[in-house]
Parts: sequence; C-alpha cells; structure tokens
Amino acid sequence: MNIKIQNLYHTYPGGVEALRGISLTMAPGEQVAIVGQNGAGKTTLVKHLNGLLQPTRGAVLIGDWDTRQYPVAKLAARVGYVFQNPDEQLFCKTVGEEVAFGPKNLAFEAEKAARLVTEALTLTELIEKRETNPYDLAPTWRKMVALASIISMDTPIVIFDEPTTGQDAASVARIANVIAHLREQGKTVITITHDIDFCAENFERVIALSQGQVLLDGPA
Repeated sequence: MNIKIQNLYHTYPGGVEALRGISLTMAPGEQVAIVGQNGAGKTTLVKHLNGLLQPTRGAVLIGDWDTRQYPVAKLAARVGYVFQNPDEQLFCKTVGEEVAFGPKNLAFEAEKAARLVTEALTLTELIEKRETNPYDLAPTWRKMVALASIISMDTPIVIFDEPTTGQDAASVARIANVIAHLREQGKTVITITHDIDFCAENFERVIALSQGQVLLDGPA
C-alpha cells in the first residue's frame, strides 16, 4: 500500500511549527527508518499516517485514503502504530486479551482472529505468557506485548516508535526478528529510531529529518 505525503505542514496549538513542507512517497513493502535529533519532527510526522494528527496544510494519502477524511478507528485497519512507551497502549487483564483486542475491534472472523493472535504470540515469544497480566511482566516483555497487539491486526503498514529504547540485547534481537518476518510478508515497516546500528542492520532506506524538514533520504 502506497504512502504519499504531499507538502505537509503541521503547527501545534502553541504556535510551534513542527513540520515544514515535507513530501515523501513510500512504496508497498519498503523498510524505512526515520532518524534525527529530538524535536526534528519524527513522531509528529508518523502520527499523521494513522490520523492521530491532522495536517495544518498539505495531505497524507494511505493507499487511496486521504487521512483527513477517515477517523483513526478506520485508519487502524491500514496502519498499526506501536508507541515508544508500551504502558500508553496496554489495558487488558491478560496478554492474550490484549493481543486479541485489535482483531476483535476490526471485526475479523473468529477463526482468522484466533490464527492471527496465535501467530503474533508465537512470533514475539509470548505464547507461554498469554494468561499473564501485562503489568506483571518486565518492561522488555511489555514492549513485546505492545508489538504483538499491533502485529495481530494484520495491517499492511506497521510503525514502530523507538522500538529498542530501554531494551536488552535479547529483546532487540526479538524485535529485529519481528521486523524480518513483516518484511517477508511484504508489509511496509516504518521505524523512528536513534539506534543507528539497529537502523543499518534492519532497514533499507533512511530518512533524516531536521527542524521539520527532510535533510537526507537514501539507502541505509
């Protein structure tokens, strides 16, 4: 599914202009890392892809959908977003319920939903933790629960916001394995990261932002 960002500007209510005329195209199945200093506009940019933020000027197209014309709940069927802090998106009593929430909310058939949940739990090595409360898990494992809860929604586009922050080596390896699996499935994966080694090892294309504009865009 194509992503087209057309002359995108975003100004926050306080008057801060976070994005200044960004135009980008991402092809289906691309693996894209977005890098830049704090305040460069990385998170502001990707929050436009699923409608969490709306353009002040310009447009964002997800396939043939203009994000200004669709609610976040609809866009969630096309764009999955894993927040930097998993505690911002976990709310169910067990890991299994958490991972099943997305497919249920998207009204998938029961058989398909069960298959997607099992695949997501297996991929993230959570299958034996499915009856555990997410908040009884260590932060590294809560991150995996957040990943699994988005993977189970089977969206063509998946966004990771700083996936390796606060993670140990084993967890980083699990995350890299998830990204490789999504790549094999032909999904578009977009990651915001400060981890340049992780970026170089797992992504084909790097977009560097600075002061709300594209500074560099090319092969990793």
